[in-house]
Amino acid sequence: MKSKKSFSRRAFLAGTAATSALALSPKPLKSDESIFSSRTRYRPSLGIVKLNGNENPYGPSQKALAAIDEASKHSGYYVNSSGEKLCSMIAEKHGLTTDHIVLSSGSTAVLMNVALASLKRGHILAPDLFWDSTANLASDVSQNKLKRLPSNIKHEINLKVMRDSIAKNISLVHITNPNNPTGSVLNNLELKEFCRETSNYCTVLIDEAYNDLTDKPNSSTMIPLIKEGKNIIVTRTFSKIHGLAGLRIGYMIAKPEIISEVMKFGFIGNWTTNKAGVAAAIASYNDEIFLSHSKSMINEGKEMVMEAIKKNGLSALPSKANFIFVNLDSLNADQFKKSMAKRNIIISGIFRNHNNWSRVSMGKIDDLQKYINALPEVLEEIS
Repeated sequence: MKSKKSFSRRAFLAGTAATSALALSPKPLKSDESIFSSRTRYRPSLGIVKLNGNENPYGPSQKALAAIDEASKHSGYYVNSSGEKLCSMIAEKHGLTTDHIVLSSGSTAVLMNVALASLKRGHILAPDLFWDSTANLASDVSQNKLKRLPSNIKHEINLKVMRDSIAKNISLVHITNPNNPTGSVLNNLELKEFCRETSNYCTVLIDEAYNDLTDKPNSSTMIPLIKEGKNIIVTRTFSKIHGLAGLRIGYMIAKPEIISEVMKFGFIGNWTTNKAGVAAAIASYNDEIFLSHSKSMINEGKEMVMEAIKKNGLSALPSKANFIFVNLDSLNADQFKKSMAKRNIIISGIFRNHNNWSRVSMGKIDDLQKYINALPEVLEEIS
């Protein structure tokens, strides 16, 4: 007769093996099921390929992790001087003073405040496709609205058409450069000329969340125009190339009087950030080795995905960001998304009414390979 002790050990080992097998082979996700581990909630569950958030999966950097560890020991105190230190670093890099800089919990809070302040004075003019969540939300609570310019077949932003569309009731022009979700970047000289002229009539907001991923980030930024005293706002975030999406640190650069007006709506300033996030931002801000490595890996991933897209008879827009906007021809992006989710690959669905365009973020190389491997089967399934 087998002892209870022997039986229990065998049962325990069998249960452990079964649990391990389930963990290594996750069941397909349902549309409303969390992609994050139920045990920790800190990262996607084992076996889930997350390619929908435009994050940098190679972050945080080692320097940032060390800073987070040290700063977290003192989380009983507010940010205070460390926030001032980060503002000083940003100001010094761009030849500005710290009263041109305000921190926020990611750039989302800044974008929301800018939209609220602008809609109080008039309408917002923007391209058909851009990261519009904050502008949309703000326009829902205002009598003034978000006005969009129609897209052309390549989803290009026509600056001449945009300039000709500015009327007296336009208070803000909102441009994301590089654009999200298209990944396209505007000609630097043309954008500067547009900003200089347009800022005489209204404020121009340039969301530069992905600027550090461009070929020449120092040339493509509009921050020098702020130094000239133009009515221009530039927003940035540490969520992308710096790999700190979960720590929520962003900032706004503008003339001090514009910052004062935007801050009237609350939700931004050093006090809205967190000590670990600010410490990580300080540590990673000039970490060129990490930033260069991340950019190299992201570009390698884009080359892989672009090659696979072409191999499968599709096309995509050239991208200067960490994602690719794929043209599915006659196929539906939401169906494509659901079919990928059945294989535990999470991507974005339809953007506005552009039903046949799908955005895929650049994850780690192994994860992108899973997306590439799934492409032929998914395309056949939804055709």
